Amino acid sequence: MSQHDKHDHNHDHDQEHEHSKNPIIEWFQHTFTPHDHGYQTAALDAALATDRGLWAVKVSLVALLLTAVFQVVIVAISGSVALLADTIHNFSDALTAIPLGIAFTLSRRARNSRYTYGYGRAEDIAGVIIVLMIFITAVEAIRQSILKIMDPQSISNLGWVAVAAVIGFLGNEFVAIFRIRVGKQIGSAALVADGNHARTDGFTSLAVLAGVIGVWLGYPLLDPIVGLGIGAAILVIVWNSARDIYYRVMDAVEPEITELVKNIASKVQDVMEVNNIAIRWVGHRQRAEFHITVDCQMSTCKSHIIAENVRHALFHALPALADITVHVDPCECENCPDTHLSGHAVSSATA
Repeated sequence: MSQHDKHDHNHDHDQEHEHSKNPIIEWFQHTFTPHDHGYQTAALDAALATDRGLWAVKVSLVALLLTAVFQVVIVAISGSVALLADTIHNFSDALTAIPLGIAFTLSRRARNSRYTYGYGRAEDIAGVIIVLMIFITAVEAIRQSILKIMDPQSISNLGWVAVAAVIGFLGNEFVAIFRIRVGKQIGSAALVADGNHARTDGFTSLAVLAGVIGVWLGYPLLDPIVGLGIGAAILVIVWNSARDIYYRVMDAVEPEITELVKNIASKVQDVMEVNNIAIRWVGHRQRAEFHITVDCQMSTCKSHIIAENVRHALFHALPALADITVHVDPCECENCPDTHLSGHAVSSATA
């Protein structure tokens, strides 16, 4: 058992969950909070976090595929290029579940002598693939819209196009809520980015509805123009999602997390100073390392206990932390021996 697991994390995870007697309400509760044991538990338990990620991927895939298939039928009978662009986007969004699913499955593997940090980085690679897929979607939507502007075609079955647009909005909003919620719970940037992607898809579906109204009022060019706008909106998603994934690939973390680590570690008894803080995300888990300064007259055993107390405090405050390495330095005072000749205590723990 790891050092992190040995600590007693009493966060009332075993409280009973209330369930409605209404089967429909129970289904929604189960869908939006599958096996919900709370944010702390999901983050501290790597297996549970991975299972939740996979569950979110599966539900999203089914919901978006059903939405997209329905829209394909309506595109075939109507000829709406705006709806076509939205449908292509929904299919693309559904297919992003594939790299995410592979990444979450890989992250279940234990670390080994080659992959000493485990396989969590596969999740960030999946994020890169997702961004590329979104970009291709945007290019195709813009291309189809330009073709329809150059060669306008009539649109039929406006009522069904409107229904498909509403269905597209509802399906994407359902997926967005679910992905973002689970993504934030387990700290998955790729899943949150995919959720924001789905939410924007929902609003582009409403844009399709606006195009239908325009065609009904006698402005047929409004349909491909809306399709062009959807393509532009997707490019904005590409930019935002690419930025977030870039931060993860480059081992960037939110500055407030670094500050929080410093503040928490500094408040532990007998810690004199905290410096050289380095934190990184590996998939949906964080790893940190830093130095603390203690009294140079302190015994190795005592300084090790202080490092343990620092780790314990941080594991409780930052549930996504999977591994912490604390390097213990003696203070430099007149009673301190040459620090280059004395040994340094290093403590580490793995969740």
